[in-house]
Amino acid sequence: MITSKVSDRHTHIKSQLFDLIDKFNTSGFLFADGNRNTIKLFDIDDLKVNIKSFKKPHLLNSIIYKYFRKSKSRRSFEYANILLENNIGTPQPIAYIEKSSVFGLNYSYYISEHLECDFTFREFLQLPEFQENEIILRQFIRFSYLLHQKGIEFLDNSPGNTLIKKNEKGVYDFYLVDLNRMSFHKNMSFDVRIKNLCRLTSHAEMIKIMSNEYAILSGESEDLIFRTLSEMTTNFQNQFLRKRRLKKKLKFWNK
Repeated sequence: MITSKVSDRHTHIKSQLFDLIDKFNTSGFLFADGNRNTIKLFDIDDLKVNIKSFKKPHLLNSIIYKYFRKSKSRRSFEYANILLENNIGTPQPIAYIEKSSVFGLNYSYYISEHLECDFTFREFLQLPEFQENEIILRQFIRFSYLLHQKGIEFLDNSPGNTLIKKNEKGVYDFYLVDLNRMSFHKNMSFDVRIKNLCRLTSHAEMIKIMSNEYAILSGESEDLIFRTLSEMTTNFQNQFLRKRRLKKKLKFWNK
């Protein structure tokens, strides 16, 4: 049983998209192979297509995604369209495709146009003495502030999920990926806004710049933003380290 939705601008390649899904495991260029998901690139004429295959859910989740909750691929597709409607950058969505049975969801795929970026936010953090570091960081905070003003909380706002590309005018554009977890608010509280930035960097100097730019845009106290963001970043880092130590212990005892 197959459920799908193809964007209006891509209906002319619908049959080709299904062909790519059928041969996903045996063809295409492997772009990313994680523990949970796999991303491959394919060419359809002059269009480079990015297909994200989500890991097959376990039995309970397969039932939930089939009957009670939208699949990750469908949410990715729908959220991408919401972002674009709000002038927030993300690779152009093409389709989502689900394969299921009466027993639940088996596999799902999110398909988008592949975006060639200059670097990710994670790679930006590792650029040594790049003369435009502060410019990029301030422009990124303007992008984040726009996201917050529109009530969009990107729950997977980690460094690897923002693509950065310099446009023809010399301004940096930002594009969100890994879209299946988002919340939408009429108004985002101060704490929710600042917490949304706490996973990005632990560098104190960067946090100072981020706080300064967010204060300029929002009118909030720069000192309050800096103290809150620093505290939330420290809490996140400590929680992350605790989880990693626990995983190492579990792996040791399972040997």
